[in-house]
Amino acid sequence: MDSPRTVTLLRAGHAEAGVAPRIGGSLTHFSWHDGARTTHWLRCSAAADRVDGPADRLACFPLVPFSNRIRDGRFTFRGRAVTLPLNQLPQAHAEHGHGWQAPWAVVAADGASVTLEYDHPADAWPYPYGARQDIVLTEDTLRITLSVENRGVEAMPVGLGLHPYFPSTPACSLAAAVDAMWATDDEVMPTRLVSADRRLGRTGGLPLAATPLDNAFTGWRHNAAIAWPERRARLVLDADTPLDFLVVYSPPGGDHFCVEPVSHCTDAFNLAAQGRDDTGMVTLEPGRTVATTVRFRPRFEE
Repeated sequence: MDSPRTVTLLRAGHAEAGVAPRIGGSLTHFSWHDGARTTHWLRCSAAADRVDGPADRLACFPLVPFSNRIRDGRFTFRGRAVTLPLNQLPQAHAEHGHGWQAPWAVVAADGASVTLEYDHPADAWPYPYGARQDIVLTEDTLRITLSVENRGVEAMPVGLGLHPYFPSTPACSLAAAVDAMWATDDEVMPTRLVSADRRLGRTGGLPLAATPLDNAFTGWRHNAAIAWPERRARLVLDADTPLDFLVVYSPPGGDHFCVEPVSHCTDAFNLAAQGRDDTGMVTLEPGRTVATTVRFRPRFEE
């Protein structure tokens, strides 16, 4: 249905979203147009990037079959040692799974929704699986349902989530109830659990432009609020289980930040192999599917 490198536009009233199936099944933008102004709720990608990518220059991409980093691209699961190719050189770790660097097929579409599928045969990742995205746009909500099906004959470790990019402004903030934060080393790998900044749980939220972060937070309550006071705008991000972790990336001086609902902490497979039972890693049995839904609900303040 879709030709390579084309963008599928979804429209519902004043809302518009773009989907680039061939570039990691990614979103290119999510915007509102009211005649007088255009408001970009996600980072609006450049026209050239919508043709050539990569996905991490677009607005949002899916995370399957794991999120964030696996140390050195190696882990052991049920006695099997797995070595993955390093997919973000010169970084020394495997990152974000497969889906964001592979084409997805359009299997259904109408003016306000699209369904994408990705099939991954066994390779260095020895567990064949299929992934699916159902992306639905209404006038006031963008909804993405993401699932992973184990198509092999043995259990596989799995994680999933979304990696959205939001536009940064000097006064933007994030409010989200969490329990703790994974501190990291110089390679952004987890070292220990520490207390989270208390401002995250308050109404005013954490000022992102003034707070550099690249950390995973535990005990997320599946609801976060992003505010842009200069625009008198806010967006509520909510997600279903098992997306119990929240990764926040706010680079110093950047024009964007990321608030990523995910199912596990960074390097979860290795931490679980070391005996931790709080990593969020899902063990998916043959023939079973894990699914979740994320909703983006933007609003203008009165």
